[in-house]
Amino acid sequence: MKKLSIVIPVFNERELLPRVLERVRAVEFPLEVEIVLVDDKSTDGTREYLREVEAGRPDTRVVFHRRNIGKGGALRTGFRHATGDVIIVQDADLEYDPAEIPKIIQPIVDGHCRVAFGSRFLGRVPTGMRIQNFVANRILAWMVILLFGQVITDEATAYKAFHADVLRGIRLRCRRFEFCPEVTAKVLMKGERIHEVPVTFFARTFEEGKKIGWRDFVEAVSTLIRCRLRLM
Repeated sequence: MKKLSIVIPVFNERELLPRVLERVRAVEFPLEVEIVLVDDKSTDGTREYLREVEAGRPDTRVVFHRRNIGKGGALRTGFRHATGDVIIVQDADLEYDPAEIPKIIQPIVDGHCRVAFGSRFLGRVPTGMRIQNFVANRILAWMVILLFGQVITDEATAYKAFHADVLRGIRLRCRRFEFCPEVTAKVLMKGERIHEVPVTFFARTFEEGKKIGWRDFVEAVSTLIRCRLRLM
Protein backbone atom coordinates (compact mmCIF):
# COMPACT_ATOMS: atom_id res chain seq x y z
CA MET A 1 0.00 0.00 0.00
CA LYS A 2 1.34 3.37 -1.03
CA LYS A 3 -1.29 6.05 -0.62
CA LEU A 4 -3.92 7.22 1.88
CA SER A 5 -6.90 9.28 0.71
CA ILE A 6 -8.48 11.47 3.39
CA VAL A 7 -11.96 12.37 2.17
CA ILE A 8 -13.47 15.47 3.80
CA PRO A 9 -17.10 16.42 3.05
CA VAL A 10 -17.60 20.14 3.64
CA PHE A 11 -20.69 22.28 4.16
CA ASN A 12 -20.47 25.75 5.71
CA GLU A 13 -17.28 25.17 7.73
CA ARG A 14 -15.35 28.34 6.84
CA GLU A 15 -14.28 28.93 10.44
CA LEU A 16 -13.09 25.43 11.37
CA LEU A 17 -11.93 23.93 8.07
CA PRO A 18 -8.53 25.71 7.95
CA ARG A 19 -7.77 24.47 11.48
CA VAL A 20 -8.83 20.94 10.56
CA LEU A 21 -6.58 20.92 7.49
CA GLU A 22 -3.68 22.36 9.48
CA ARG A 23 -4.01 19.53 12.00
CA VAL A 24 -4.34 16.88 9.29
CA ARG A 25 -1.19 18.12 7.56
CA ALA A 26 0.74 18.17 10.84
CA VAL A 27 0.34 14.39 11.23
CA GLU A 28 3.09 11.97 10.22
CA PHE A 29 1.41 9.25 8.17
CA PRO A 30 2.84 5.85 7.21
CA LEU A 31 1.66 6.38 3.61
CA GLU A 32 1.71 9.10 0.97
CA VAL A 33 -1.35 11.29 1.55
CA GLU A 34 -3.89 13.01 -0.65
CA ILE A 35 -6.71 15.14 0.75
CA VAL A 36 -10.02 15.06 -1.14
CA LEU A 37 -12.27 18.00 -0.25
CA VAL A 38 -15.87 17.97 -1.47
CA ASP A 39 -17.80 21.20 -0.98
CA ASP A 40 -21.54 20.53 -0.83
CA LYS A 41 -22.60 23.99 -2.07
CA SER A 42 -21.50 26.00 0.98
CA THR A 43 -22.82 29.53 1.35
CA ASP A 44 -20.63 30.94 4.13
CA GLY A 45 -17.40 31.64 2.23
CA THR A 46 -16.08 28.06 2.36
CA ARG A 47 -16.19 27.69 -1.45
CA GLU A 48 -14.21 30.88 -1.93
CA TYR A 49 -11.62 29.72 0.62
CA LEU A 50 -11.28 26.37 -1.15
CA ARG A 51 -10.85 28.01 -4.57
CA GLU A 52 -8.35 30.59 -3.36
CA VAL A 53 -6.28 28.57 -0.88
CA GLU A 54 -6.73 24.82 -1.32
CA ALA A 55 -7.45 24.14 -5.00
CA GLY A 56 -3.86 24.64 -6.13
CA ARG A 57 -2.12 22.51 -3.55
CA PRO A 58 -0.31 19.43 -4.94
CA ASP A 59 -1.55 17.14 -2.13
CA THR A 60 -5.19 18.20 -2.44
CA ARG A 61 -8.15 17.55 -4.73
CA VAL A 62 -11.09 19.94 -4.46
CA VAL A 63 -14.51 19.10 -5.89
CA PHE A 64 -17.51 21.45 -5.89
CA HIS A 65 -21.14 20.34 -5.93
CA ARG A 66 -23.45 22.53 -7.99
CA ARG A 67 -26.21 21.96 -5.46
CA ASN A 68 -26.43 20.76 -1.89
CA ILE A 69 -27.15 17.03 -1.74
CA GLY A 70 -25.96 16.07 1.76
CA LYS A 71 -23.01 14.47 3.52
CA GLY A 72 -23.59 11.03 2.04
CA GLY A 73 -23.66 12.44 -1.47
CA ALA A 74 -20.47 14.41 -0.80
CA LEU A 75 -18.74 11.28 0.46
CA ARG A 76 -19.76 9.28 -2.59
CA THR A 77 -18.27 12.03 -4.75
CA GLY A 78 -15.11 12.00 -2.66
CA PHE A 79 -14.72 8.24 -2.92
CA ARG A 80 -15.00 8.44 -6.73
CA HIS A 81 -12.17 10.99 -6.83
CA ALA A 82 -9.94 9.23 -4.27
CA THR A 83 -6.92 7.42 -5.68
CA GLY A 84 -5.51 5.96 -2.46
CA ASP A 85 -5.12 2.32 -1.46
CA VAL A 86 -6.70 3.20 1.89
CA ILE A 87 -9.55 5.70 2.25
CA ILE A 88 -10.67 7.34 5.49
CA VAL A 89 -13.42 9.86 6.24
CA GLN A 90 -12.47 13.02 8.13
CA ASP A 91 -15.19 15.46 9.22
CA ALA A 92 -14.63 19.18 8.62
CA ASP A 93 -14.91 20.04 12.32
CA LEU A 94 -12.85 19.41 15.43
CA GLU A 95 -14.93 16.72 17.15
CA TYR A 96 -12.27 14.15 16.21
CA ASP A 97 -8.47 14.44 16.43
CA PRO A 98 -6.67 13.86 13.08
CA ALA A 99 -3.58 12.77 15.04
CA GLU A 100 -5.41 9.47 15.63
CA ILE A 101 -5.82 8.62 11.95
CA PRO A 102 -2.55 6.62 11.73
CA LYS A 103 -3.64 4.19 14.44
CA ILE A 104 -7.04 3.73 12.79
CA ILE A 105 -5.59 2.83 9.39
CA GLN A 106 -2.67 0.75 10.71
CA PRO A 107 -4.62 -2.55 10.93
CA ILE A 108 -5.54 -2.12 7.25
CA VAL A 109 -1.98 -1.24 6.27
CA ASP A 110 -0.74 -4.31 8.17
CA GLY A 111 -3.26 -6.54 6.38
CA HIS A 112 -5.16 -7.54 9.54
CA CYS A 113 -8.50 -6.21 8.24
CA ARG A 114 -9.98 -4.23 5.36
CA VAL A 115 -12.36 -2.03 7.37
CA ALA A 116 -11.53 -0.10 10.56
CA PHE A 117 -13.69 2.24 12.63
CA GLY A 118 -12.55 4.71 15.26
CA SER A 119 -14.82 4.01 18.24
CA ARG A 120 -15.79 6.77 20.65
CA PHE A 121 -17.11 4.21 23.15
CA LEU A 122 -14.34 1.61 23.30
CA GLY A 123 -13.02 1.89 26.83
CA ARG A 124 -14.00 5.52 27.33
CA VAL A 125 -16.88 8.00 27.59
CA PRO A 126 -17.17 10.67 24.84
CA THR A 127 -16.57 14.21 26.06
CA GLY A 128 -19.64 16.47 26.01
CA MET A 129 -22.02 14.06 24.27
CA ARG A 130 -25.66 14.67 25.16
CA ILE A 131 -27.49 11.78 26.81
CA GLN A 132 -29.92 11.59 23.88
CA ASN A 133 -27.05 11.11 21.45
CA PHE A 134 -25.39 8.57 23.73
CA VAL A 135 -28.57 6.48 23.90
CA ALA A 136 -29.14 6.75 20.13
CA ASN A 137 -25.60 5.58 19.44
CA ARG A 138 -25.95 2.61 21.76
CA ILE A 139 -29.22 1.60 20.08
CA LEU A 140 -27.64 1.73 16.62
CA ALA A 141 -24.67 -0.37 17.73
CA TRP A 142 -27.05 -2.90 19.28
CA MET A 143 -29.03 -3.06 16.03
CA VAL A 144 -25.86 -3.88 14.08
CA ILE A 145 -25.18 -6.75 16.47
CA LEU A 146 -28.77 -8.00 16.16
CA LEU A 147 -29.14 -7.64 12.38
CA PHE A 148 -25.63 -8.42 11.12
CA GLY A 149 -24.01 -10.53 13.80
CA GLN A 150 -20.92 -8.46 14.57
CA VAL A 151 -20.28 -6.85 17.91
CA ILE A 152 -19.30 -3.22 17.44
CA THR A 153 -19.50 -0.31 19.85
CA ASP A 154 -19.85 2.66 17.47
CA GLU A 155 -21.84 2.43 14.24
CA ALA A 156 -22.16 6.21 13.81
CA THR A 157 -18.51 7.20 14.23
CA ALA A 158 -17.21 9.60 11.59
CA TYR A 159 -13.84 7.85 11.49
CA LYS A 160 -14.42 5.02 9.04
CA ALA A 161 -11.46 3.63 7.07
CA PHE A 162 -11.52 1.16 4.19
CA HIS A 163 -9.23 -0.67 1.84
CA ALA A 164 -10.19 0.99 -1.45
CA ASP A 165 -11.30 -2.34 -2.93
CA VAL A 166 -14.02 -2.60 -0.27
CA LEU A 167 -15.66 0.65 -1.35
CA ARG A 168 -15.38 -0.33 -5.01
CA GLY A 169 -17.21 -3.56 -4.20
CA ILE A 170 -20.37 -2.00 -2.77
CA ARG A 171 -22.98 0.35 -4.18
CA LEU A 172 -23.83 3.26 -1.94
CA ARG A 173 -27.03 5.24 -2.41
CA CYS A 174 -26.84 7.55 0.63
CA ARG A 175 -27.43 11.27 0.33
CA ARG A 176 -27.39 12.55 3.90
CA PHE A 177 -26.31 11.07 7.25
CA GLU A 178 -27.55 7.59 6.35
CA PHE A 179 -24.05 6.98 4.98
CA CYS A 180 -22.96 5.50 8.32
CA PRO A 181 -25.62 2.79 8.65
CA GLU A 182 -25.59 2.01 4.91
CA VAL A 183 -21.85 1.53 4.59
CA THR A 184 -21.70 -0.42 7.87
CA ALA A 185 -24.48 -2.75 6.78
CA LYS A 186 -23.16 -3.29 3.28
CA VAL A 187 -19.56 -4.06 4.22
CA LEU A 188 -20.80 -6.60 6.79
CA MET A 189 -23.14 -8.17 4.27
CA LYS A 190 -20.16 -8.52 1.91
CA GLY A 191 -18.43 -10.61 4.56
CA GLU A 192 -16.00 -7.98 5.87
CA ARG A 193 -15.27 -7.66 9.57
CA ILE A 194 -14.99 -4.27 11.22
CA HIS A 195 -11.96 -3.68 13.44
CA GLU A 196 -12.49 -0.97 16.06
CA VAL A 197 -9.82 1.36 17.44
CA PRO A 198 -10.54 3.67 20.41
CA VAL A 199 -10.53 7.39 19.59
CA THR A 200 -11.17 10.58 21.51
CA PHE A 201 -14.21 12.74 20.81
CA PHE A 202 -15.23 16.27 21.72
CA ALA A 203 -18.89 16.86 20.90
CA ARG A 204 -19.97 20.23 19.60
CA THR A 205 -23.42 21.75 20.04
CA PHE A 206 -26.03 22.75 17.45
CA GLU A 207 -25.10 26.36 18.21
CA GLU A 208 -21.53 25.53 17.23
CA GLY A 209 -22.64 24.02 13.94
CA LYS A 210 -23.62 20.39 14.62
CA LYS A 211 -26.06 19.34 11.91
CA ILE A 212 -27.31 15.84 12.76
CA GLY A 213 -30.63 15.49 14.63
CA TRP A 214 -33.26 13.01 15.79
CA ARG A 215 -34.72 12.58 12.29
CA ASP A 216 -31.31 11.24 11.24
CA PHE A 217 -31.51 8.63 14.01
CA VAL A 218 -34.87 7.45 12.65
CA GLU A 219 -33.39 7.33 9.15
CA ALA A 220 -30.39 5.35 10.44
CA VAL A 221 -32.65 2.74 12.04
CA SER A 222 -34.67 2.50 8.82
CA THR A 223 -31.51 2.19 6.72
CA LEU A 224 -30.12 -0.68 8.78
CA ILE A 225 -33.41 -2.59 8.48
CA ARG A 226 -33.77 -1.92 4.75
CA CYS A 227 -30.20 -3.04 4.10
CA ARG A 228 -30.79 -6.24 6.07
CA LEU A 229 -33.89 -6.91 3.96
CA ARG A 230 -31.91 -6.04 0.80
CA LEU A 231 -34.28 -3.21 -0.04
CA MET A 232 -31.45 -0.75 -0.80
